[in-house]
Amino acid sequence: MGGVYFGGYEIIMRWLVPEGKTRNDLSVPRILLSGGMAGMMGWIVSMPPDVAKTRFQIAPPGKYKGVRYVYLELIKTGGIASLFKGTTPALLRAFPANAAAFVGYEY
Repeated sequence: MGGVYFGGYEIIMRWLVPEGKTRNDLSVPRILLSGGMAGMMGWIVSMPPDVAKTRFQIAPPGKYKGVRYVYLELIKTGGIASLFKGTTPALLRAFPANAAAFVGYEY
């Protein structure tokens, strides 16, 4: 997630730098947008492992031999979409939280 998170932030920041300016010239709204989008990108990438981890943790002891079997059951019973359950609330939370975090980091 870290590579997607910080890498995404840097890429979005570079896209938003006005022509002839540097990243130090970025406005707060552009930093907010960069940070929020980076947070959302990080969650999209980390959601499937998070869903599998949660299923593994709440399963009765011995139900799964390992996390691999959680993935197999999730995909078999609910398709690929089952790996992204809970994504909407996570993204709604991720945008403001990460936007604020990166503004704090930049200033």
